[in-house]
Amino acid sequence: MKLYDCATAPSPRRVRIFLGEKKIAIPTTQVDLRAGEHLSAAFRAINPDATVPVLELDNGVRITDAVAICQYFEDIQPEPRLFGEGAEDKAIVTEWQRLAERDGFYAVMEAFRNAAPGLKGRALPGPADYAQIPELAQRGRSRVLAFFKMIDAHLADREFIAGLRFSIADITTLVTLDWATRLKLTPPANADNLRRWHASVSARPSAAA
Repeated sequence: MKLYDCATAPSPRRVRIFLGEKKIAIPTTQVDLRAGEHLSAAFRAINPDATVPVLELDNGVRITDAVAICQYFEDIQPEPRLFGEGAEDKAIVTEWQRLAERDGFYAVMEAFRNAAPGLKGRALPGPADYAQIPELAQRGRSRVLAFFKMIDAHLADREFIAGLRFSIADITTLVTLDWATRLKLTPPANADNLRRWHASVSARPSAAA
């Protein structure tokens, strides 16, 4: 088993944090996205979608989605439970994980990929080339700020994003916030709940992944 990773990319970091929480260590192979290694014929033979992370199992099966990889490890090593425990808790964690991904993570991606000079012609991840659209970059930035305000209000009386314990929803939100900060997209000055939560989850050892 091994993980195709990229130390600077946000999607693989979600998997690394997840593995850190589970205290699971597996071999990794770094894929240089800046050099376009993910677009090479050699890597496309591993993942035709030309994205990381990729988990390659001992039997040769490859899983190419970050959340699906996390779900795999949740099933083979349930504790600590990061997808929730029991029907209600699992549903709530899934709800907030998907919301954080849709309204936060993908919004940052929209802002970043439609503006970064190095991604000209690569506005969407995957094997196909798409032109950047400046209006989408601006929309993405607006969506990110709206996400920050929503999460800040949500955290007014909560320690974690979903349920009573740290979960994959916290992982996705943490990676989203850190990624946005790299793009100079920061929470509003009065987002005290979000900043308190971020300081707390950033202090977890897994966050250094």
